[in-house]
Amino acid sequence: MSLATLSPLELMFYFSGLLAIVASLKVVTRKNTVHALLYLVMSLLAVAVCFYLMGAPFAAGLEVIVYAGAILVLFVFAIMMFGLSQDETLLEQRSQGKKTLGLSLWFGPSLLAALLLGVLIFAINSADIQQKLTVHVIDAKQVGILLYGPYLLAVEISSFLLLAGLIAAYHFAKNDDYRKPVHQHDQQGDTQ
Repeated sequence: MSLATLSPLELMFYFSGLLAIVASLKVVTRKNTVHALLYLVMSLLAVAVCFYLMGAPFAAGLEVIVYAGAILVLFVFAIMMFGLSQDETLLEQRSQGKKTLGLSLWFGPSLLAALLLGVLIFAINSADIQQKLTVHVIDAKQVGILLYGPYLLAVEISSFLLLAGLIAAYHFAKNDDYRKPVHQHDQQGDTQ
């Protein structure tokens, strides 16, 4: 299969998939948790565009609302709770006496976001693509029947696993100083 034989819809789908892969790789290779979280947003939005281009606008909307919205709010809460918001890269550069350029940090996410926005605008403005997308539309009723039917147990188990993972991560990341009773700190300060 060559690029010349692909339709514009297929090209946009593969391009959005490529953006999702690149953003996902950036998620796991970034040292800074906040930057990794921003790349995760880009990855989830690219997957939502893939859903939209496959003729599933409801699934794309769920991807944006549930994952890029609610789940990422949970991740931001976990980052704030664990105190992971410090930029390790900037701290290393400052300790070595290097000055950082703020624009270079924004170049990657901005480029991915602009490319994804271009794909989405082209898909929305093209009448031929819109006609192809409305042929096989998956409506909310079909998604609801599947989610509250055969996949109900899987959906509930995944939510419990996310909660258990968050609680376990909190306990593993907890500092040892917080585990000591308060009166022990006061007694140590009084004896010195």
